[in-house]
Amino acid sequence: MKEIGIDTSRLVRRIEGILKSLAEARIMSRYRRVFLGKGLEFMDYRVYSEQDDSSRIDWKASMRGNKLLIREYKEERELDVYILLDVGSSMIFGSTDKLKNEHAAEITAAISHLVIKSEDKIGLIMYSDKIKKEILPANTKDQFFIVLRALADPKYYGGKSNLRNVLEHLMRLTKRKSLLIIISDFLNLEKNWEGPLKIANEKFDMMMIVLRDIRDEVLPRNIGKIVISNPYTNKDLIVDPDLISREYAEYNKLKKAQLIHTFKKYGLDYIDMRTDEDFTLLFLKILKRREMKLA
Repeated sequence: MKEIGIDTSRLVRRIEGILKSLAEARIMSRYRRVFLGKGLEFMDYRVYSEQDDSSRIDWKASMRGNKLLIREYKEERELDVYILLDVGSSMIFGSTDKLKNEHAAEITAAISHLVIKSEDKIGLIMYSDKIKKEILPANTKDQFFIVLRALADPKYYGGKSNLRNVLEHLMRLTKRKSLLIIISDFLNLEKNWEGPLKIANEKFDMMMIVLRDIRDEVLPRNIGKIVISNPYTNKDLIVDPDLISREYAEYNKLKKAQLIHTFKKYGLDYIDMRTDEDFTLLFLKILKRREMKLA
């Protein structure tokens, strides 16, 4: 496998732009509420004052008490943010100039930079059918570069992905309330993967990033016969895309709808993106959506 090419500087600059936009929108001043609502322990209500942020007003409690009340939380000094990165063989694919796993590595690096800059702890678990690399959460000066070195190492990539295993591993690993970000194409999910997802969602605050190449969902047409390789068996198959393109697209549309339905069923935030889309704009949108929920 070739060396993973990670253009971190471009994404980091864009993430810096997001941080500025969030600061201007006063979202970053409520970082822990936006990023880790489940990680805060509710303490009590108190009467609202002019110095308080009006978005913290609990309107239902205020109506019951006939006065403006805001919620107070006991905040953890630092938050643990885990990124679960799918490095399975289906991620080693791309119909453009970059493979899915290269895009995923850049997104991981950008989020890691954001978390560390926010003085919280970032951890990384790279997984396929087993745990390929585990970096425990930290906020040291070297943590960002430790993450980068792991992302760029080709020996950690390959194998059949197993989301169930990594979720069960993480739930054994930590008892601490954390933000959990899963980056994967969510293709070829194993049976009974929903059970651990449901349990993890009760314990962690979760965000799902579905990253796919256009050819994961739609085949090209009018190009003649092509060779398709199975990343798990290394077997090749010669097909004519014109003969199967409609069924291929309909099947993938149905599977994607089922995946999104599962996320919505458990109230999970998710970003559904292709490798030709701008992650930073989608990320900003989901953060603002979280802010509106908490307003």
